[in-house]
Amino acid sequence: MYAIAQLNLLFNYLKAKKKKDTSEKFDFSNKEEIPFVTIQLPVYNELYVMERLLKNIAKIDYPLEKLEIQVLDDSTDESIETTAEQVKLIQDKGIDIQHIKRSNRQGFKAGALKEGLKTAKGEFIAIFDADFLPKEDWLYQTVPYFKDPKIGVIQTRWGHINRDYSTLTKIQAFALDAHFTLEQVGRNSKGHFINFNGTAGLWRKKCIYDAGNWEGDTLTEDLDLSYRAQLKNWKFKYLVDVVTPAELPVVISAARSQQFRWNKGGAENFQKMMKRIIINKNLSFKTKIHSLLHLLNSSMFTCIFLVAILSIPMLYIKNEYAHLKVFFLVLSLFIISSFIFFVCYWNMFKSIYGGGFIKFIKYIGAFFTFFSIAMGFSLHNTIAVIEGHIGKKSEFIRTPKFNIGTLKDGWKSNKYLKKKPSIHVVLEGLLAIYFIFGMYSAFVVGNQGGDFGLFPFHFMLFIGFSYVFFKSIFSKA
Repeated sequence: MYAIAQLNLLFNYLKAKKKKDTSEKFDFSNKEEIPFVTIQLPVYNELYVMERLLKNIAKIDYPLEKLEIQVLDDSTDESIETTAEQVKLIQDKGIDIQHIKRSNRQGFKAGALKEGLKTAKGEFIAIFDADFLPKEDWLYQTVPYFKDPKIGVIQTRWGHINRDYSTLTKIQAFALDAHFTLEQVGRNSKGHFINFNGTAGLWRKKCIYDAGNWEGDTLTEDLDLSYRAQLKNWKFKYLVDVVTPAELPVVISAARSQQFRWNKGGAENFQKMMKRIIINKNLSFKTKIHSLLHLLNSSMFTCIFLVAILSIPMLYIKNEYAHLKVFFLVLSLFIISSFIFFVCYWNMFKSIYGGGFIKFIKYIGAFFTFFSIAMGFSLHNTIAVIEGHIGKKSEFIRTPKFNIGTLKDGWKSNKYLKKKPSIHVVLEGLLAIYFIFGMYSAFVVGNQGGDFGLFPFHFMLFIGFSYVFFKSIFSKA
């Protein structure tokens, strides 16, 4: 079902690419039409990237009398002092920037955004995480679309300033590119629900209040408010051609914490929103299906993990009980889903990097690397998803930022890194050995010289779990 939904999104995406955007926009040559904008920067212990962030935001091109910047600082370390110094330097340039600090982190990021909203002067609220570097004309590229009073959110596509840093950053970029092209465009072009991605987007303040304001009861407050807003009939505008560069996590412990938060938050939001979506009489059947599958996106890892674990016993059962072979032959049809993903992601890859034979060969390598390592994360992400579905609460763990762009840049001295790997890493190491046994089994099962149908699958699982295990133990980028 998930693969078929992705195929539907691909068709939507390809159709949308051919359409010209005729949206009504504010005329910024008329000063009366330029609205007041508040930029919110929710930060927490961002020592390494705050200076870069603030210098970049200070360059944003927009009439100063129509712009304010809120640094929503929940930090508990020395970055508070250095941030205050940077804010003072920007204030001296005549820019309206405020350094807002809370006495506690209640509600985490959602709480900080909600607190800032109380004093925000802007009709529209732009939000950037600490690792995002919007271009100078970003507000001119986005704000005009709010002329349509039904639009509550404008989201832009994420770029990656350190995409080629390592295998880890390349596979993260691959996954995010699929989401920000195929999925966001595919859903938005047909009026299905999409999500504000927590950063690099704008909210109409009225929309935030109408949807019930920010809530901190899930780990993905952005997905939560997005769905509540769209259930209130607010429209979202996705701008695939406006790219906002950001830094990808370069160490696997940072990527793990980010993946855990996103996957658990997705499951939490499924539990929170499922009934509201199903009973809503204003939504089409197709929008409901896409919405539920969207919220179950992270839950796919439980399917992957379950299939992986059962595949080795299945190999033996299939070859021991001849009368059951027909069932396994029918189940092999599900390899079609992998082919669907291959086709969908190729169209994403081609739209960003271009087509041609050489690019296709590169894509094949990228796809199988991504697929293997995604499977290697399946235990970690399955635990996150199960916690989300059963309602186990956990703290909002921020993703450490590094201010790294090249291999020459160091990261080992980063004070925010977790020093000890999770106990789950041991299980990932054992799973790598388990899939070595799976590959060995291909040679010995049955009476006809083995069964190699699952060998590529077990090889990819071995590669994925080995990668995650060794990178987690040795903490190398």
